[in-house]
Amino acid sequence: MAYTVAVENTYREILKKYWGYDDFRPLQEDIIQSVGAGRDTLGLLPTGGGKSITFQVPAMAHEGICLVVTPLIALMKDQVENLKKKGIKAYAIHSGLTYNEILSAFDNCIYGDYKFMYLSPERLSTELFLSKLPHLKVNLLAIDEAHCISQWGYDFRPSYLKISEIREHLPGVPVLALTATATPRVVEDIQERLHFKEKNVFQKSFERSNLAYVVRHAEDKEEQLLRILKSVRGTAVVYVRNRRKTREYAEMLQRNGISADFFHAGLPQEVKDIRQANWKSGKCRVIVSTNAFGMGIDKPDVRVVVHMDAPDSLEAYFQEAGRAGRDEEKAFAVLLWSVADKMQLNKSVTTTFPEKDVVRRVYEALGNFFQIAVGAGHEQIFDFNIGRFCAAFGFNVLTVFSSLKILQRAGYLAFSEDVDIPSKVMVLMDNFELYKFQVANAMYDPYIKILLRSYTGLFTEYAPVDEEAIAKRMNVSKEDVYNAFQGLSKRGVIHYIPQRRTPLVTYLQRREETRHVVLPNEVYADRKEQYRQRVDAVIDYATLRNVCRSRLLLNYFGQQSTVNCGHCDVCLERKKRDLTDAEFEKIETRIRETLSRKPMAADELADSCGVDRAKAWKVLHWLEETDVIGENDEGLLEWVGRE
Repeated sequence: MAYTVAVENTYREILKKYWGYDDFRPLQEDIIQSVGAGRDTLGLLPTGGGKSITFQVPAMAHEGICLVVTPLIALMKDQVENLKKKGIKAYAIHSGLTYNEILSAFDNCIYGDYKFMYLSPERLSTELFLSKLPHLKVNLLAIDEAHCISQWGYDFRPSYLKISEIREHLPGVPVLALTATATPRVVEDIQERLHFKEKNVFQKSFERSNLAYVVRHAEDKEEQLLRILKSVRGTAVVYVRNRRKTREYAEMLQRNGISADFFHAGLPQEVKDIRQANWKSGKCRVIVSTNAFGMGIDKPDVRVVVHMDAPDSLEAYFQEAGRAGRDEEKAFAVLLWSVADKMQLNKSVTTTFPEKDVVRRVYEALGNFFQIAVGAGHEQIFDFNIGRFCAAFGFNVLTVFSSLKILQRAGYLAFSEDVDIPSKVMVLMDNFELYKFQVANAMYDPYIKILLRSYTGLFTEYAPVDEEAIAKRMNVSKEDVYNAFQGLSKRGVIHYIPQRRTPLVTYLQRREETRHVVLPNEVYADRKEQYRQRVDAVIDYATLRNVCRSRLLLNYFGQQSTVNCGHCDVCLERKKRDLTDAEFEKIETRIRETLSRKPMAADELADSCGVDRAKAWKVLHWLEETDVIGENDEGLLEWVGRE
């Protein structure tokens, strides 16, 4: 289809009308203009950079619907709800829906005036999607979390590789790929795998000049956390490794007079919504969370983000730490580090990559658990009780979780953790049939009336319903509402899908005999080596004490920086030497160059720097304290540090 260019004013009018902003953030407009001109575009915008605006605005300016591919079901649902509140029609299609719900969604998007269809990547290869795609008038293909398409990315997902095949069905439709973090290698790989017609990258600097990165070496992390929160006022996020710790740390903070609550993916959706709202409004100062907290959260005045446990990649750390200081005011990102963290990270390599035979045993047990015959199961979706599965087959939970992720990368199945699926209702009768039923069945009449008054579009699509809210309005119990809806569903008046909350496993291909399960190098061995490298990068970040934290992060993401930030813990320690950055860098460079040629006695080395001897000694002492230089067996200094 022809792709026309919308004028700049149209984009601004849409931005003002639906989002209430007068102007775009840096790079947003450049990306939108590029997409509007029909160019394949890769946008690298750090967390909080307003990625969704870059596809939502141009899609609104053109006729047709925008397909948005994202692996994050919670974020998908959140964005759809936000669009609906603005009066923009949108659907989210994912593995948590029934076949009839998905069918209804496609039909509404084909025949209705819907502007956005959010899809999980696994949907792209289904027969239903491929049969409906030719009838969808697509104006833009937006790919969120685009790093997932790269085998060099920290969260590679094979289902993303299907996107390039979808492009063949959408000639002339541009692609907008978006991600918050990507190394140079991943940037190149994304464009290649999405079949960009030409290289076209818009990248905001990863530098956060207002954010001070700090690593605190601490064995008593609770005490350190209290010190930090008492010295840095304002809103905070505290990240921990597991769900149990979220509650423990939140309760510890409460006992010490700090307003805090905990958050993780296992909480009921209504509880998560309340806690998130309390934190955003300022009723709760500190949220202690797993990495489940933060997706789509744009609170500008977070003053400090504390990591109690080290994440397993600098990509994840940069995203989570970057939730601090989005208002451009001074903020802190603190990593609390101990010897145990290094041991845990090294151990995580074997935990994340169980032996291949173990992965195959998990695959075989999974088929038996779901009672799927060899050769069957393609595109089937199953609720997955991981606790029952582990108990039945004697597996460790972490082993199963990691094995499922490997099998997902290998393309055998998709695994979605703790999907919250609200209750849904669709009316199956037409108006006349419904009226006759109400007259003949007085006991159901109030329930039908309140459904029709409370929700729109029930005759054409599934609507999420809240039984508790309905019960309050009717002054009955939630159980009464549930029973009434079940009764109406059995009588063919409505289709009622009760709320459920469960992990889901989707078979992406028929069940194979275990001996035929292949885990190629790019899925297992290569990924394990890449994971090892990412873990080492985190260990370097936490343990190197001679390199500016900000510079180290920028260099990791391919942004060469020769300027120290001046306010991370490393830079502040340097400043105690009463030397300017330029003086310190000059002396340090001379020492490194000298010692790279041969070891040397300290006195001789200080004299060889060609600067004031007292200044040379200050740098030498600092390099020795930070283990960058050390003595060899002969008592001579040598360069041992890494940069």
